[in-house]
Amino acid sequence: MSSTTQLKLSIVSQEKAMLSVDVDSITAETSQGEVTILPGHIPLFSQLVTGVLVYRQAKEEHSIVVSKGFLDVAPYNEVTVMVDTAVAARDISEQKALDAIEAARETMLNTEDRQELLLAEASLKRAMLELKVAKRSKKNTI
Repeated sequence: MSSTTQLKLSIVSQEKAMLSVDVDSITAETSQGEVTILPGHIPLFSQLVTGVLVYRQAKEEHSIVVSKGFLDVAPYNEVTVMVDTAVAARDISEQKALDAIEAARETMLNTEDRQELLLAEASLKRAMLELKVAKRSKKNTI
């Protein structure tokens, strides 16, 4: 259990338990809109949409691109994020994101299969978010 002035954030993707840290606040995009969680928040269970999750520690901001999933705010300031995929800003490669955008666009132009089109659209959205976060994070380190 963390102190009452911080939240215990755990992020779990299909691949791994990605993160478990104490944070000051969390901002995420839910199906109902953007939500910011502060210590003492009431219990909440919400569906996440593909977007950028931002958490703050000691006035530093950290960004993670997450796919759809769920956000669970439990009593005692414990927040669990369960998503299909999650990539921290520091792990994003601009070139890989650009390549993924190109591949998704190519698939969207050349497919007739509805399922393949939906997957390509989701990949395109995620890659564009990754590129945006990578550029913003590069700008902040210069």
